[in-house]
Amino acid sequence: MPFRPKPSAFALLLCLLCATATWASPHRLVVSSGDCRDAELSGQSKAFYDALRSRPEQRVLGVPEFAERLFPASSRSFEDLQRQLDAAQDQFYEGRNARAAQLLDDALRDIRRLPPGEPRWKLFAHAQLLHGLNHRALGRTKDSDAAFLQVLRLQPKYQLDPDQYAPSIRQAFEKLRREQARTPKVKLSLKSTLPASDVYLEGLSVGQTPLTLELPAGAYELSMVKGDAVSFPRQVQAQGADTPLLVDLAYEGSVTAAPFPCLSAADGSEERTWSHAVRLGGTLGVEEVIVVRLERPSSGPKWFAATVLNVEGGQKLREGGFKTQGLDAPGEALSALVDFVTTGRSPSNLVVMNNANGKAPWDAGSHRGTAASGTGADLTAPHLLSEDGASGEAAPRTGLRTASYVAVGAGVAALGGAGVVRLLAQKDLNGLEDRRAANGGQLVSTDARAVALRDSLVGKSHLMTGLLVGGGAAVVTGAVLFLVSSPAKPAPVTLGVAADGTGAAASVSGSF
Repeated sequence: MPFRPKPSAFALLLCLLCATATWASPHRLVVSSGDCRDAELSGQSKAFYDALRSRPEQRVLGVPEFAERLFPASSRSFEDLQRQLDAAQDQFYEGRNARAAQLLDDALRDIRRLPPGEPRWKLFAHAQLLHGLNHRALGRTKDSDAAFLQVLRLQPKYQLDPDQYAPSIRQAFEKLRREQARTPKVKLSLKSTLPASDVYLEGLSVGQTPLTLELPAGAYELSMVKGDAVSFPRQVQAQGADTPLLVDLAYEGSVTAAPFPCLSAADGSEERTWSHAVRLGGTLGVEEVIVVRLERPSSGPKWFAATVLNVEGGQKLREGGFKTQGLDAPGEALSALVDFVTTGRSPSNLVVMNNANGKAPWDAGSHRGTAASGTGADLTAPHLLSEDGASGEAAPRTGLRTASYVAVGAGVAALGGAGVVRLLAQKDLNGLEDRRAANGGQLVSTDARAVALRDSLVGKSHLMTGLLVGGGAAVVTGAVLFLVSSPAKPAPVTLGVAADGTGAAASVSGSF
């Protein structure tokens, strides 16, 4: 008989530990950052993703799953779905109601995945009305009414074509319209971080943000669009007296799924990109997000860089990159970068950032001395870049920033002074009214006290006008200087204005 050794307890424990380690490895997401239409960026990002996925111990969110969870798309075109609705209508007229219902349910699943707009809404309304007809033929009146109401709740004035619908159906439809008009409505208050965003419910355009709608209570599929920015589709439950909703379209609109998961970084703000990446990781339920990008400095070589972000803590864990030429990343360097982001080891053909406060050689405008020419040195940012000596323009721009604070402070003080003068003028005005009352409602030129009060009021009026004009000009000048100055290290300034019945005061304090 053949000898079959039994597995030892140590071997079983080792297998269990290996399986546990594999399961406990971070669930990662790879997303590119930059111009999402850049074919070179997409190609090299896909190569990095494939290299990472080829490691058996790595659990990486798949590209198809990314698209399905954030931007579920229909597998069929508008024309395909219209032909399926025509087929369902034929099945209905031939009395094959069960088959018609199956075709309609299948079509509606894909219709809800189409881009929002009038073509989608027309298909949706057509499918729901056919559902209503089919359910009525089966004797399911409640289901038929529910299908008709899917159209009426968003288009209360929708009219049935008398050539296609029998009088009994049109009468039932009109009855539902009247009942719907008497049904209490709830408010759906919608806002977006991008002003004047187009709002779509079930694909139907209903206005622009900020928008308040009065709708029957229930669930609605909501999408927002602003130019190329498209929100994640979401189900909204309109209920209670008011349902407020704010959609961060600036964030959601920066995410695209094709040809590769990408965060648009047109404004060049690195911190905003990291913030969006961490939020995206939280939305998808991963533990780490790896942001890969192509850096093309104004001078020097092109770099392919990767940054690992922890989703729970929001901090940057690792960052590394290598020089690249042409459309394809070098396979050896790509494998080394995968090793680095997954294990933290620093292979010799990578440049690795060891200090999150510094700039990498691939950052545009950074010093490139030994860092740019080296191929494997670990970089410590303060050794490469010092904020104090990074730019010769820092001092002049800091001076402009200081001047802006001084101008704003002077302007606020002048405006506060105008308030003080106005309070003092009120006392003179009250005294002048008393003199007018004492002289029978008229101002007498022989009344020395009245003349003095009048002259004082004229002087205070001129002074107040000067303070208002000068203060406003100073505030505007300070704002302009603030905009043209660099944003580095703003001075801590406190401005205050206080007034009561006895006087007013303005103050500006801080360090410059």
